[in-house]
Amino acid sequence: MKYLILVTDGAADEEIEELGGKTPLESANLENINKLASKGVVGMVKTIPDGMAPGSDAANLSVMGYDPKIYHTGRSPLEAVSMGIEMSDTDVAFRCNLVTLKGEGDYDDKVIIDHSSGDITTEEARELIEAVNKEFGTEKVQFYPGVSYRHAMIVRDGSTDYDLTPPHDILDKRIGEYLPKGEGSDFIEKMMRDSYELLSEHPINLNRIKMGKNPGNSIWIWGQGRKPKLTSLYDKYNVRGAAISAVDLIKGIGICAGLDAIDVPGATGTIHTNFEGKASAAIEQFKNGKDFIYLHLEAPDECSHQGDIDGKIKSLELIDEKIVKPIIEYFNSSGEDFRFLVLPDHQTPISIRTHAGKPVPFVFYDSTDEKQVDESKYYGERSAANGIYFDNGYELTDYFFAKKK
Repeated sequence: MKYLILVTDGAADEEIEELGGKTPLESANLENINKLASKGVVGMVKTIPDGMAPGSDAANLSVMGYDPKIYHTGRSPLEAVSMGIEMSDTDVAFRCNLVTLKGEGDYDDKVIIDHSSGDITTEEARELIEAVNKEFGTEKVQFYPGVSYRHAMIVRDGSTDYDLTPPHDILDKRIGEYLPKGEGSDFIEKMMRDSYELLSEHPINLNRIKMGKNPGNSIWIWGQGRKPKLTSLYDKYNVRGAAISAVDLIKGIGICAGLDAIDVPGATGTIHTNFEGKASAAIEQFKNGKDFIYLHLEAPDECSHQGDIDGKIKSLELIDEKIVKPIIEYFNSSGEDFRFLVLPDHQTPISIRTHAGKPVPFVFYDSTDEKQVDESKYYGERSAANGIYFDNGYELTDYFFAKKK
């Protein structure tokens, strides 16, 4: 038996007036996923426990089979693991975004207009983060370049007792009231403030502005946590597998769970990612003997953060055509029995341009337990609301591997 979990990050949404009261999932042409739904099981699952922030860290831990209330130690240490950063038990990792600030006057009066600096390239971002580390790095504090706008800061023997806000939660808002809070957080705020002066005049950003692109003119620090310890998925489900994603967070969770992290050339985490390459990588891993693939697509989430309805629908259709179709064709041609689970990790409604913690729809297909075709079942919120329900994401994952519900 082969197992595949396909995460369409942030795909779940609310009804949108411009779409005739439909959601993006309901509006998209998802021929291949909907075929799986018509012969499988649909339902809703709550991936974010009550009282926890609806971040991709907690959500993907949940979808991968872990109770976030037990295993969640923060987002950034998971990303640091993926980046190969060595951490001691007393070190604290922070996410360091390159963001675009706009506005006149003091730093406090500016607004974040783009949490991703216009999807800045990894090469450009590396130069900016190297400049940041040269200016602010010390024996205790170090910055590490990652992918696109996503980077890491490690504080040796650090504290996690700070109130830090994700930048995608405050798009188009005055940043003053969202600056770091908590005892000892002054050094973080000072670096953020000073980074604006440093980066605004950096040649990389001056050139981006000249080309009509958003500059990465400030760092934004958040998502602190210590090194996590996860039970391996082999011990949990007796599977050996791989995680395929452009996002360090997902790779980090996978590595901590005992999965191989697969790099795909051209994988960006946006709608301009290498969809075909990700599908080919998944198929190749199955051919090489892997039992399980955790395949993560960030594009719907990024389109939601940008408020791009058409882009969100297009990204879902690209996933259906360029990811799902070839993988299903591979399974069918190989004669392998397989289970296929498709779901978002969390909601990212276009209306608020950030994450929400409501239940999300899923499609589960088992080639050894094909249901009678029911065209009323599809990958969407209203259809899934009529299906089965899981209170926790990890319970759905248990069901996916063991089918005990």
